[in-house]
Amino acid sequence: MIFTAGSKLGPYEILSAIGAGGQGEVYKARDTRLNRTVAIKVLSSHFSDNAEMKARFEREAQTIAGLNHPNICVLYDVGHQDGTDYLVMEYLEGQTLAARLAKGALALDEALRIGIEIADAPALASESSWAEFLS
Repeated sequence: MIFTAGSKLGPYEILSAIGAGGQGEVYKARDTRLNRTVAIKVLSSHFSDNAEMKARFEREAQTIAGLNHPNICVLYDVGHQDGTDYLVMEYLEGQTLAARLAKGALALDEALRIGIEIADAPALASESSWAEFLS
């Protein structure tokens, strides 16, 4: 993680790290203008000079911005500061699927409900430019 609590990205104050993946890190932050909690996805610094990864990150932002679905977080903002590209999204409180599975297997009806919700969002997205983003 490259940002610590109290760090600033534009008008956003980092509160804590949420997680990391292949493309970057995600942080819980406070929007100081609108006084709301947000999630910020930061493109990893080792991709800052990678035109392909930066283009993919930008396509992700454009694709998410074009979607409106309860199972897809809302994109609020995009930014660039001091060589760091970031997306600002709706922060959703709750437990990750991985954390839930660590407590034991899901009941069949719960697994089916979650599976349907997960599959429903890409179905909507496939009607948009999501397929282009995934390629």
